[in-house]
Amino acid sequence: MNDITVRNDLEEPSSIVEPSFSKVARRGTYIAVFGLVGIFVAWYAISDRLAPYTGKGTVSGYVTQLSPRVSGQVIAVYANDNQVVDEDELLFELDPRPFEIAVEQAEVELEQATQTINSNSASLIASQAKVTQARANLENAKTSNARLQNLSQRGITPKSQADASLAELKVAQAQVDSAEADLTSAEAELGDSGKNNPRIKSAQLKLERAQLDLIYTKVVAPTRGVITNLGLAVGQFVNSGTAALTFIDARGAWIIAEMRENQLANIEPGTKAGLLFDAVPGHIFTGTVHSVGWGIDTGRVTSRGLLQNQTETRWFEPARRMPVRIELDGDLTAWPRAVKMGGKATIVVYAGGENSLFVWIAMGLHRIQSLLSYLY
Repeated sequence: MNDITVRNDLEEPSSIVEPSFSKVARRGTYIAVFGLVGIFVAWYAISDRLAPYTGKGTVSGYVTQLSPRVSGQVIAVYANDNQVVDEDELLFELDPRPFEIAVEQAEVELEQATQTINSNSASLIASQAKVTQARANLENAKTSNARLQNLSQRGITPKSQADASLAELKVAQAQVDSAEADLTSAEAELGDSGKNNPRIKSAQLKLERAQLDLIYTKVVAPTRGVITNLGLAVGQFVNSGTAALTFIDARGAWIIAEMRENQLANIEPGTKAGLLFDAVPGHIFTGTVHSVGWGIDTGRVTSRGLLQNQTETRWFEPARRMPVRIELDGDLTAWPRAVKMGGKATIVVYAGGENSLFVWIAMGLHRIQSLLSYLY
């Protein structure tokens, strides 16, 4: 009996200590969990202001649908799918015969008009053809120069390239002036009666239109770029203004980062950013915020001139995101070749400055993500 009593006395303290230790462990676990949650919430709120992050980045660029200015049947396609083409490189050609006939007919009408005043029309026809070609070249030069000047101002293309484009524009303008001077000289040979003759003027305009249409049967690349999603085939009839080829301009590309509205407080043009492309894992590129979008389409519809309420399907409405345009630092030679149009990117904007502690932490986390991107 005494032994039993002593054993029970010895066991009682352990039964008392065990519950108190369990309570301390649970309390410590709760504190740790709530502490981690608090740190996460604090980091989430602060990083949205100083180092906003988004995984919703998309590579964007100038994409256009090339179409002929005249209607006709395709007789040759010179471009291949996903081919890089240079400026003015021939892409496809329409059957020129109907347009050649129109030119010949217009030349005959002009010759008939000039014969009424006993003048030789050969020089006038040749001069008119030169003016038409020179004006077409000038139009292409203006379009190319306007785009290059815009890219140069944003630092995407070197200034030397923009200067060269401006020089080409001046040359094209000089060619137009020279051709028009030759045409004026040819008109002067007809005398005042011929120069001011409405019939001759009408024939000249008709000839210029026919010559221009003949030039437009050959569709060329407006600038250096890429042909993609090619579906054009020989024998296909293409109407004027109808999309025939998809063209991506190789002289301009940027990233659209979709940021939540509460992340935009400190994002301004000129702010630096880190860019991670899925196509180039393990490497962080640097970029600069170009601009912040001024609005998005909310999808609201109207009925009888009034806005309709949207159907509520969630307890909490998801945050709306605004587009932030970011351009890669350096010229186009710095653009990674593996990154394609529509590719995915993750972005950290250094809104708090590149020397901020929170930005350094965000850079480190972004670097870790870049290494993990090898796995997915």
